[in-house]
Amino acid sequence: MDVFEAIRTRQSCRRFLDRPVPFEIVRDILDTARWSPSGTNVQPWFVHVLTGAPLHELTEKILCQPELFPGGEGAEYYIHPPGMGDPYRARQYAVARQLYGSVGIERGDKAGRTQQFVENFRFFRAPVGLFFSIDRIMDKGAWGDIGMFIQSVMLAARGHGLHTCPQQAWAHWPKTVGKHLKLAENQQLYCGMSMGYMDEDHPVNSWRTERQEVEEFTVFSGFEDALGG
Repeated sequence: MDVFEAIRTRQSCRRFLDRPVPFEIVRDILDTARWSPSGTNVQPWFVHVLTGAPLHELTEKILCQPELFPGGEGAEYYIHPPGMGDPYRARQYAVARQLYGSVGIERGDKAGRTQQFVENFRFFRAPVGLFFSIDRIMDKGAWGDIGMFIQSVMLAARGHGLHTCPQQAWAHWPKTVGKHLKLAENQQLYCGMSMGYMDEDHPVNSWRTERQEVEEFTVFSGFEDALGG
């Protein structure tokens, strides 16, 4: 699979097959992703990878605290800024309609929506869960670096025929996750990720989010002669 196909076929998979992913493949994905760029090569990312008992134990620790759903313990950073308006809010609502609609959950069904949201903490039944953290001393520039690293992980996974789902929902559980992973005090949890083989027959994987056309978010300058303008 070339990089163009990997980018275009990557999607947030929300139901996985009960099929193990070999250690060698997971390690190769991270061995490839480590070549991601970072400002002055500081490489600010850190990763924990779980499967088997450690993964299931963490899931149980979250599920036994239903009184905290859906907000969890509270994220240590704003996933979305307070007062976020359109067009961003409209896109957020649109993807929620697509997601919940794909599994027949109506807008007013709060219990159904919460149940689907909690699937995040089952890693959408994936056999592998990853957690990405960053040194607390780092600021916005390095957060861009960890984003590029995470994208590289997802694209390398596609190269192995796998799918992923990056999950900022895990950022709402920094205490439970931090204790389970034995995160160092200087490490801040950024997000989790599910990884495995997609259940292509499940309706939750049957749709794709919309994207803006290039001309809607890009200004081209200096190409007039080449384009005959």
